[in-house]
Amino acid sequence: MENSSPLRIAVVPTPGMGHLIPLVEFAKKLLHRHNFSSTFFLPNTGPLSDSQRSFLFALPPAIDYILLPPITFDDYHGNIKPETRIALTIARSVPLVRDAVLGSLNGGSNKFAAFVADMFAVDTLDVAREFNIPPYLFFPSSAMALSVFFHLPQLDKTVSCAYRDLPEKLQIPGCSVPIHGRDLFDPAQDRKNDAYKWILHLANKFKTAPEGVIVNSFKELEPGAFEALQKKEKGKPEIYAIGPLIQSGSNSEVQNSDVCLNWLDEQPISSVLLVSFGSGGTLSHAQITQLALGLEMSGQRFLWVIRCPSDKSPSGPENPLSYLPDKFLDRTKNRGLVVPMWAPQAQILAHVSTGAFLSHCGWNSTLETMVSGLALIAWPLDAEQKMNAVLLHEDVKVALRPKVGEINGLVEKVEVCNLVKSLMEGEEGKGIRSRMRVLKEGAARALSCSPGLDDLAQKWKTHVAR
Repeated sequence: MENSSPLRIAVVPTPGMGHLIPLVEFAKKLLHRHNFSSTFFLPNTGPLSDSQRSFLFALPPAIDYILLPPITFDDYHGNIKPETRIALTIARSVPLVRDAVLGSLNGGSNKFAAFVADMFAVDTLDVAREFNIPPYLFFPSSAMALSVFFHLPQLDKTVSCAYRDLPEKLQIPGCSVPIHGRDLFDPAQDRKNDAYKWILHLANKFKTAPEGVIVNSFKELEPGAFEALQKKEKGKPEIYAIGPLIQSGSNSEVQNSDVCLNWLDEQPISSVLLVSFGSGGTLSHAQITQLALGLEMSGQRFLWVIRCPSDKSPSGPENPLSYLPDKFLDRTKNRGLVVPMWAPQAQILAHVSTGAFLSHCGWNSTLETMVSGLALIAWPLDAEQKMNAVLLHEDVKVALRPKVGEINGLVEKVEVCNLVKSLMEGEEGKGIRSRMRVLKEGAARALSCSPGLDDLAQKWKTHVAR
């Protein structure tokens, strides 16, 4: 770490902890390795949640933030899709970002060495150009997903049907396995809606708006994708692999923290399957029932973080445990723990008793799993999670993926049981754990060396020195 006066970068995340956390970890790494400070300009749609406030309050002094005036949707009637809400929030925040950056520059502090915008905030990079600040895009997901974004404008011109109806899989440059159209990110599945038009707008700007794209992944996980992305082409931005960025520090204040960790302390080494679908993932009541019965049939130890079903009636109970099969908790009390809503995921994954993870394949969760070196069951729900599942199951082969029933659309209890047993005690699971150990070592090397981050920091120092 250098001891000179810190250089400063501007950062614009998009709303949501899943996008804020990796950007904050990026800022922390820049601070600790290269003495860069950061100012976050936070678009929002109203008061911060308790978790957001506590997270921001815990930031180190060199990482500060400016909460922009909230965006309202009073002119919209009816439901707004999440993707459209994010798009409108960013579009309406661009002049607010401009005013806040100008105010920060006029405050007499040192100028910004770079302007880093989250992938969904790419339009704010126009502000960077206005103030002659080098513009960079932060891509919080996989290199494979970025390759798809780069390829999407061409796909949009050459494919006439819905992507899910394509008879052949798509061969994305740099990706060693083809992707079925139905596994592309959710907003791409309906090409007539506003969400797809927005995604296409982002994709068109990705190759031209930034000087560089900062990717939260590492080369040993996705060598082919990075090789293709980093191939020199005129007008193409530089690509920097700076992952895995995972949340650091203790989660002791997270709900159910003591309950989960104390229970894990009593379990045999590598014996527990963590079951969690992320901070927003939900299943139908019927799927919760099948998952519960499958876990019970498997005879394996499990720790399940459960949420109310996606099809819960407005008058239904608020306690997620109420939707479990009758007497399920009694029958599994000696080898299972079910907690509602929240758990300290990173600490659970790092615990010696945890042996595998049934995951929705959100990218933050995927990277935490890589660092912990755990075998996976890939159960994607939405966003880009199906693409992540393809990477994990078909490419690097560190995950099993359940088969969904063609008639009812459910993963049946027998399928759950067989997958869990195969992963926890079968030969297939042994092979997955062996391959995951190699990726864990690669993740550890990327965490300690971080050449992409070092190259980026040196480039920014050179810009400021000019």
